[in-house]
Amino acid sequence: MSVREAAREAYREGLPALAASVFGGLLAGVVLGGMRGDFARVDGLLVLVPALLATRGNVYGSLGARVATGLHQGLVEPRVGADRRLGGAVAAALLNGLLASAFAATATFLVLSGLGRAVAPVWTLVAIALLAGLLSGVVLAASVVLVVFAGYRRGYNPDTLVGPIVTTAGDVFGVAFLLLAVRTVLLVGGG
Repeated sequence: MSVREAAREAYREGLPALAASVFGGLLAGVVLGGMRGDFARVDGLLVLVPALLATRGNVYGSLGARVATGLHQGLVEPRVGADRRLGGAVAAALLNGLLASAFAATATFLVLSGLGRAVAPVWTLVAIALLAGLLSGVVLAASVVLVVFAGYRRGYNPDTLVGPIVTTAGDVFGVAFLLLAVRTVLLVGGG
């Protein structure tokens, strides 16, 4: 394969995913911009948002890489079913996402408290982070697996798809479910 052919193939596979990433990021930004009132109601939430979004990308990007590697090595079939390896990878990603979310919320509380800044109670931040992490984690895990399998079956390199798909889906679903989690926790907690 010549350099020109390799470049053409890379652009053919990568550009649609990158274009979706740009539009998804803009959509997430619009939702985030609409959360100004929610940020005012939960002190420290704005500090927590980047950590939560980065967590989604790291955890579910790793899941996508594991699935892609399993496909390349023939350890995973490109279909959703009762595959023990795939189920274990998804369960581990969900657990890691929840643990990282709780850690980020606790760290946000400790850092802001240590700096003498206004911050919501730790239970509020942890509840928001866990609920948003659970909801977005389920959707992200399903999205990553389905998109990687569909791309692989159509002849795309799953490694090319994982980064942009996880970034886009993580931002869009992460922000949407963060908004839902904030409003749910405040409603239940009487905030």
